[in-house]
This record gives sequence, C-alpha cells and structure tokens, in this order.
Amino acid sequence: MAKLQSSYFVCFAFSIVVNLLLVLKLYVGGEWELSWSRGAAEDAEHVAAVSCSGHGRAYLDGLILDGKEPLCECNSCYGGPDCSQFLTACAANADSGDPLFLEPFWMQHAAKSAVVVAGWHRMSYTFADQSRISAKLERHIRKLHAIVGNAVTQGRYIVFGAGSTQLLNAALHALSSNNLSSSSPASVVVSVPYYRLYQEQAEFVRSVDYKFEGDAAVLQNISDANTNVIEFVTSPNNPDGKLKKAIFQGSNAKAIYDRVYYWPHFTAIPAPADDDIMIFSISKLTGHAGSRFGWAVVKDESVYKRMSESIQISSLGVSRDAQLRALKLLNVVLETGGKEIFEFGYNKVKSRWEKLSNTLALSNRFSLQKIAPQYCTYFKKTRKPSPGYVWLKCEREEDKDCYAVLQNEANIYGRRGSLFGAEDRHVRLTLLRSQDDFDILLHRLNQLVLKENEPQKLFVNEI
Repeated sequence: MAKLQSSYFVCFAFSIVVNLLLVLKLYVGGEWELSWSRGAAEDAEHVAAVSCSGHGRAYLDGLILDGKEPLCECNSCYGGPDCSQFLTACAANADSGDPLFLEPFWMQHAAKSAVVVAGWHRMSYTFADQSRISAKLERHIRKLHAIVGNAVTQGRYIVFGAGSTQLLNAALHALSSNNLSSSSPASVVVSVPYYRLYQEQAEFVRSVDYKFEGDAAVLQNISDANTNVIEFVTSPNNPDGKLKKAIFQGSNAKAIYDRVYYWPHFTAIPAPADDDIMIFSISKLTGHAGSRFGWAVVKDESVYKRMSESIQISSLGVSRDAQLRALKLLNVVLETGGKEIFEFGYNKVKSRWEKLSNTLALSNRFSLQKIAPQYCTYFKKTRKPSPGYVWLKCEREEDKDCYAVLQNEANIYGRRGSLFGAEDRHVRLTLLRSQDDFDILLHRLNQLVLKENEPQKLFVNEI
C-alpha cells in the first residue's frame, strides 16, 4: 500500500513539473509566447507589410500571386502589380459612402485592433446564457453613448443587426405589424432629399402592412388625422448632412431615426438623442462597413420584441465573429473616451469639406449646401462643418442633369439627385473614400471651375 502511494506521489509530482515547464515555455520574458496562433499572426503581418505603393492594400482573403505573394487591390485610378501606375483617363469615384477615410487611423492602431480567432470560437448558435448578443459588447455600446452624449440608452433596449440595413427593415416590420387599429397599410414616408434604401426595402418586401408613399411633406397636405404613418428620419441627413426631425406628430405617427452619422466626426452633438427607435452602426462610427454590424436603441418593450423576432427569423442573430470584431474596435475607441478617433475623423472630413468649399466658392455655376458652425457638447466647443457628403447643385438653367455635366466635363461620377427624391440638378459627392479618391475629385473640380473662369480672366487681362 505504501509503495502504491509512493508511486502515485511520484506521478503527481512529475505531472506538476511537466505543466510548469509547459507554462514556462509559453510564458517567456513576461509575455506569452505564441503557439497555435503564430502562423496566423505571421500571415497577417506579412500581408499587412505589402505597401502597394501607398495606393492600395493586400488582404488575407485576397488573391495570391504564384501561390506566394498576395496581390494588391488598387485604389481608384491606380494600377499595376504594386499600384504604382496612375491611370490618367480614369473617372473620379465620388459615388459610394465607403468610409475608407478612417483606414489610416486603424493602421496607426494595428496592434490594439487586431483580432486572432481560434477555429473553435463561438461555434454555437447562442452564447452561454442562450442569448444571441454579446453582453460585454452591449455594455460597451451603452458606455460609448454615455461618453459621447449622442443617445440616451438608460432604460432602453438594445437590438443587434447586420448593419443598419437589417435593423431598418426590422423596425419597419415592428411598427407596421402593430397597426391593429386600421385595415389599411401604414404609409411609409421620408423627407426629400432622402436615403434611397428606405424606398428600395419597402418596395422590395411588398408587405401588406405598409406602403411606401414618398415625400412626407406631400402626404402631410393630403392625409387625414386617421392615417397611420411611419416616417424615416435620417439625422444627420444623407445626403445634405442636416440635423432633422420628424414632420408627422400625433398618436398615429411613428418615426424611425437613422442616426448612423450622429457621431462627432460628422456633426456637432447638441444633445443626446432620445427618440423611440434609433439606429446606429460601426460602418460610419469606426469605418468598418464590411463587418455588417449595427444596433438599435428602442424605448418600447413590445417594439423591441418584434424587432428581435424579425432579426431572429431572418438570420438567427448577428455573426459572432462580427460581434467580436466590433468589441475589439470599441475597446480601442473607448480607451481614450473616443477622443482619438473622433478628432482624427473630424479633422480629416473638415479639411476635405473646406478644400472643396473653397474651390466651389470661386464658381457661379455650382453651389453646395449651407451648414453653420454649431456648439458640440462632446468637443465642448463650437465646431465647423464636417459632413460626409457634398450636396452639389448646378445653378445654370441649361444644366438640368448635373450628373451628366460632371461626368461629361470633368469625368466625375457622383450619385444623381433623383436617387434621393430630388431634382437632377443635384448630385451627391462623397467625402468618405480614400485620400486618393478625394485628391482626384478635388483636382477634377478645380479644373472644371478654372475652365468656367478662364474667359473672365482673359477679358480682364486684355483690359
């Protein structure tokens, strides 16, 4: 018996020694030594080190050249294996709202924002508490809103979605399916100019519970007090950057506030928003549009439950990988109380707005929206405008198609005014894309304005 106990003690001691050696092997110099994640980390570092001449990026999920080197994906107007060739005849891309202006910020914070995910990470449909949302991420979101002061979240419910797109549709379903007092579908309205996705989603779904009716101002003049109305309100607005409020009021009127641009790098924050339904996303907060993660802040419990049900039925919740990445990104944002990213983003967009405004100030042919400086409670000072888009207008009577004017005379592609319910005298130009995109856009506009003023300059010189 004593011999058996002695053998057991030897085995136990040997086990402890082996485990200690393993721990010491992994924990070297006060830091954990990488084991299974080393290869993944090396791959990520290798791809990130490909410079693409500063005019493009290589990605882990991109194409590989000769089975070895990752291929560069070049910015607009650049080409070649390393993106070093400038394509002089290419068009200036001022169309999409890709928030690539924040890419340099995340390159400066590469270590803190990196995510290494084990192959067995969150394989279940649910978290341990049987929910489909990360409790830690929800706490981060509430904390961020409290710091920024752009939304009231205390006593409110949070719904996660695959970007704002899924949440807008879920909110529309939740409000229209509760329309028990009327057999007629609810009228869905927006104020011109508006983000076209609202119309596209409503018309694509073809629900019996609602119908897209267009301009809120028009319906307000013809509707009666019993009409059930659901109004989309984008504030700040896309495309003109103005802070807006719902037109319809009363017991039969409901509003869905799209607040994705209500952050200090795009607008002054005059007060915390306290709307019944508010939609946010990381697309415009951190710039990670491709991760498809957003959230809604909801007052009413029954609306919250119907929105959650819609998300559940359509996609069984939001990707755990997207939630993990959002958590990592918000960790970086919260580290400085948002100061670093909001100052970086604000200065970048403000600079672009000022440069483009100064160019167009020399023109009688083109004008842009007016946005006054406003006090921001986050920055604790009056801030200058920094909208995400320029809402350009062609002022000449003959320039009824401003999109065509820019395309034909300057090789600039924006987005037509009619896509926002407005006249085609308007064109939206983005300020959110890469620095290359903005530099080309500014150069082309400078040339266009210069051509406009050339006859006047020649006349003056002759005198």
